[in-house]
Amino acid sequence: MEIQGYNMPDELYYEEHHFWVKVEGDILTMGMDDFAQQMANDIVLIAGKKFAKVESGKWLGKVFAPVSGELLESNPELEMDPAIVNRDCYGKGWMYKIKPNDIRDVENLIHGGKAIERWLLEDIEKYKKE
Repeated sequence: MEIQGYNMPDELYYEEHHFWVKVEGDILTMGMDDFAQQMANDIVLIAGKKFAKVESGKWLGKVFAPVSGELLESNPELEMDPAIVNRDCYGKGWMYKIKPNDIRDVENLIHGGKAIERWLLEDIEKYKKE
């Protein structure tokens, strides 16, 4: 769904620091959401095989794990071309695959159209003030 120019697929789960999570069986794929990648502008660096930092011309931040578990894989394409996140944040721009300790932990994330919209609108207002 689109909320004020941000693409926020409502089938995904979201962590409060603007990372999305997709459940694929017992594995979670995660990445940076559209709000975060637009706020960051041009992503120039994604560093770290484990949970990393992301750097853009406007922003430097940490990647937050959405759940506890084992990091299975990081996206090797992002080391060579971190701007994939800007071009396709929900597809080729995925960042990590995680095997959660408890798959039910995703239920603690933001999910569903109304919850996503409420959360994003609050963050849009918050970042307008900063």
